[in-house]
Amino acid sequence: MKNISVVIPLFNEEESIKELHEWIKKVMELHGYSYEIWFINDGSSDHSWKRIEEAKAIDPNVKGISFRRNFGKSAALFVGFEKAEAEVIITMDGDLQDSPEEIPELYRKIMSDGYDLVSGWKQKRKDPITKTLPTKLFNWATRKMSGINLKDFNCGLKAYKYQVIKSIEVYGEMHRYIPVIAKRAGFKKIGEQAVEHFPRKYGTTKFGLERFINGFLDLILITFMSKFGRRPMHLFGTLGFFTFSIGFLIGAILTLEWVLTFVFDVSFWTEYYPITQRPLFYFSLAFCVIGTQIFFSGFVAELLVRNAVNANQYDIDKIID
Repeated sequence: MKNISVVIPLFNEEESIKELHEWIKKVMELHGYSYEIWFINDGSSDHSWKRIEEAKAIDPNVKGISFRRNFGKSAALFVGFEKAEAEVIITMDGDLQDSPEEIPELYRKIMSDGYDLVSGWKQKRKDPITKTLPTKLFNWATRKMSGINLKDFNCGLKAYKYQVIKSIEVYGEMHRYIPVIAKRAGFKKIGEQAVEHFPRKYGTTKFGLERFINGFLDLILITFMSKFGRRPMHLFGTLGFFTFSIGFLIGAILTLEWVLTFVFDVSFWTEYYPITQRPLFYFSLAFCVIGTQIFFSGFVAELLVRNAVNANQYDIDKIID
């Protein structure tokens, strides 16, 4: 087994690939690591794949996968994790903002200090404020909801023990919450390393409003999955039962009032209205119906979990290994 697999998702980064490859190669040879570099071309419309082929021609340690279209960073990481075969897996972005010089220390923390996962922490970010502010908000919210005390969940530079990447699954925009997924899978020793961050040298950032919104939606999802992913009935069943109980209680009170009024001639109001003419009756009916629907939604979700199939299947165009 090799010492290190470097997995690099990229989208339209043709200017960076040659320089990044040479930089990684220099670090690996300096420290005597056996290694492989997986470039995952996420449906780039430029000449990124050609640059990967050129790198492969001069370095047999370079490997690549190219998607037919853009599936997103999580998809690229997923297939990269499937292919990686080394003691330690390093992920980094393909835009030269992450430094390969950080790799030896990340490797040491996994192999010598026994960490399952080590996440980079960009102490001094070199990004525009339109990217740094949302990132700070993401990190704060993720810390609060996950209980993992990392300062930078979204840093692309991370190191993983081999067993970790083979035990987790990433999709959607879940790549930014990999530490949360790893913790959910039972890997407890998660650390952080301050890393140098460089300003973007070529091209433009791929961060936009859509990724900001999707990231928060995925944070809600990962929180739900962490607590109820394997037992959705515990959440939906409880909510459904509670909602139905409110409706049932209101209905029981209305029924009791009717019995006392017409059977025992005990009047609570100067003028009594039939049950079906009272707003509380319809509230009772609505709560009972909604509660029943929520309960059976949990039942269906439970069946889906029990019979789930792998949805992480992507249309790969080319592979070089």
